[in-house]
Amino acid sequence: MSKAAQTGIVIAGAGIGGLTAALALHARGLPATVLESAPEIRPLGVGINIQPGAVAELIGLGLGDALAATGIPTREHRYLNHHGATLWTEPRGAAAGHPAPQYSIHRGELQMLLLEAVRERLGADAIRTGTEVRGFHQHADRVVVHTRAPSGGTAEAEADVLIGADGLHSAVRARLHPDEPPLRTTAVRMWRGLSELPEFIDGRTMIIAADDRANRIVAYPCSRRHAERGTVLLNWVCLAAVEGGDPGSGVGPGRLEDLLPHFADWEFDWLDIRAALAASPTILHYPMVDRDPLPSWGDSRVTVLGDAAHPMYPIGANGASQAVLDGVAVAAELAEGGDPAAALHRYEAARRPATTAIVEANRTMDRSERALAERLDGDVSGELRTITRDYRAAVERP
Repeated sequence: MSKAAQTGIVIAGAGIGGLTAALALHARGLPATVLESAPEIRPLGVGINIQPGAVAELIGLGLGDALAATGIPTREHRYLNHHGATLWTEPRGAAAGHPAPQYSIHRGELQMLLLEAVRERLGADAIRTGTEVRGFHQHADRVVVHTRAPSGGTAEAEADVLIGADGLHSAVRARLHPDEPPLRTTAVRMWRGLSELPEFIDGRTMIIAADDRANRIVAYPCSRRHAERGTVLLNWVCLAAVEGGDPGSGVGPGRLEDLLPHFADWEFDWLDIRAALAASPTILHYPMVDRDPLPSWGDSRVTVLGDAAHPMYPIGANGASQAVLDGVAVAAELAEGGDPAAALHRYEAARRPATTAIVEANRTMDRSERALAERLDGDVSGELRTITRDYRAAVERP
């Protein structure tokens, strides 16, 4: 085992939350080192949404032009039944009066945008790939971070603070909470893909469609680059309850023949929905999972953020946004100076109640949407308005 030189703040994970934290720390004059287990960071994943509050923070970090050149400013959410008829609509982002837009964006492109900014501002050595954080132990004045390389070699790095931004299966969280129950699984399976289409409504609208069995499709354009050349890169996610079998917890390849039977009777007069799904060259498949909120996140000089802290259902499209807000918040508290443990305690006091409310709100929205399924042939606009109003009250509270 080798020992590395002592460093200031170590971030485990070069995802959206970890990279945002590194940029926010640098903006406040605090150096950070990001340790990433992957030997190479590549633009993986599909589309995600970044909500206006998180977009405002990224703009504050000087990324406004890059976001505008990459993502689609979503204008409207349109709720549909499985015949493609509109049930209700609500404005989003700037159209809803927010000072910042809501962006639909490819997750990998957002990660690359953040990665480029970190390397440019903090230097190429600020991100160490092929370095997996396996655990840590603490002393009164430092954290010793245990790492492993792909070759199997191990090392230690001493730090003032360790921030676990290492995702759903976080090693930092596991070390902090070794007796925590496993992931909370559901019967809902999710298939995700990206399809290039000639058009999709106005190019800035997200649809949320459902049938009377509570099968759902969420779809939205997510690429400015495609829009500029006159096409649409449509991100889509299909949700259906599948009884029996082990749901597992990992992302894997999906098959169109498993997905399509759940949507066999869907007919839109303005879109061949099954052809749109089939146009995706790759399909991902995974269960819908989350974790029960923790009574505390960190300990002394160690904390967590993003999915490592509060994995949530993708209902509501808030996971990445909350990781951004976490990253900015932890940097702000550490920049206040003084005892790092006290700064991390303040960070947790600010962010844990807010994210706990969103975990619960996502569960409530999922239940409410499924309960509404059998009445979608009638006028459900009032109920949809109530569901979304209650969700915003939980998510957008000060």
